[in-house]
Amino acid sequence: MQNNKKIYTVKQGILKAQAYCAYQERCQQEVRNKLHEWGLYGDEAEEVIAALISENFLNEERFALAYVSGKFRLKKWGRVKLKSELKAREISDYCINKALSQINPNDYQKTIIELIEKKKKDIKDKLPHMRKHKMLKYIVSKGFEPDIIQNILDELKWFN
Repeated sequence: MQNNKKIYTVKQGILKAQAYCAYQERCQQEVRNKLHEWGLYGDEAEEVIAALISENFLNEERFALAYVSGKFRLKKWGRVKLKSELKAREISDYCINKALSQINPNDYQKTIIELIEKKKKDIKDKLPHMRKHKMLKYIVSKGFEPDIIQNILDELKWFN
């Protein structure tokens, strides 16, 4: 089977990667993967990435901030899931912590309450402890911390 992958020069890779990064925020790993698809590996790929960083097309901190903001607002992801996803993209702990610190604690709590209110009507169990368990499991799956969820559920007294 023939590989029809186009091989780019470093200069072509830089231009193509600039357009790729200008479209939306990217992390270094996403760009590296794309460069590999374009046939650029090793030192050539790192040269392209270095050029993108020096020209501010690529910025891990900016990526982390945009990622956290978007996924929290749109997908209602909690800190645990956000941190895990950023780590999977090889983002530094510094950038992860800085991005997570931008989440307003009041908005975080309001988001958990919104998720509870939305899910409440779907849980049909008669036993309060089973309803509470299912709710806790659902909100944890969205990446929120169990202790914070537990406190909110206790405050709401929905399961008592």
